[in-house]
Amino acid sequence: MTDGPETTPVLWSGPAPAPAGPLSASLTFAWRALLKIKHVPEQLGDVIGIPVMFTLLFTYLFGGALEGSTGGYLQFLLPGTLALAVVFVTVYSGVTLNRDLSTGAFDRFRSLPVWRPAPIVGAMIGDLGRYLLAAAIVLGLGFAMGYRSAGGPGGVLAAVALVIAFALSLSCVWTTLGLVLRTPNAVLNFGFVILFPLTFVSNVFVEPGTMPGWLRSAADANPVTHLTTAVRELMGGAPAVHDVAWVLLASLAIAALFAPLTGWLYRRR
Repeated sequence: MTDGPETTPVLWSGPAPAPAGPLSASLTFAWRALLKIKHVPEQLGDVIGIPVMFTLLFTYLFGGALEGSTGGYLQFLLPGTLALAVVFVTVYSGVTLNRDLSTGAFDRFRSLPVWRPAPIVGAMIGDLGRYLLAAAIVLGLGFAMGYRSAGGPGGVLAAVALVIAFALSLSCVWTTLGLVLRTPNAVLNFGFVILFPLTFVSNVFVEPGTMPGWLRSAADANPVTHLTTAVRELMGGAPAVHDVAWVLLASLAIAALFAPLTGWLYRRR
């Protein structure tokens, strides 16, 4: 009796592959976030609409009244709308997280043998693309309208980097809310309730010196005011060490408070 042909085992009998490390897992989830935009491009409506609306609308609506010319006001406004547009887009970090929780996607992610915070960290890395796109639209539109940066390309790049750093820390606030609130719409509405006074009671559109005393005090203490001042100084070629340091320290403080809180809430879900 002869032996039959060799058969290949159906199940893998070798050693199990090594699990993905924290960086690899996070980058995989970041790629997932970008693929979601590819398949649902309507998600970019806010990223495109907010920069265009605030840059165009406020330049031509208030430029003549506040500065005497739209060109002069654009020089003041554009660094502010750069900060404002990216800050507004950060709220969708919490909205996206809450939507994934409500659909059960994160329950499946938690069952995977990967670093536990990877889905959240990866989604935040993926959001970098949204922030960079919003910044690019503001700058492209501003330069087309006549804005000129005395700080040169280096000042513009430093300003964008500072805005992105602040935006990443602020997104930790929205991921915390995304884990606390029940629906994506609740996160969006609550986020805008916070963002509107945070951005409008600042020096984005006018100098705080024109405000009543109590409102000026609020504007001077507003982190968006310090961010906008630092961006104006960097893009205008002025010394910006103090305000840049203030923004970076504030960003670290926000991240140090809300990133661990997000992780704790995520583990308890």
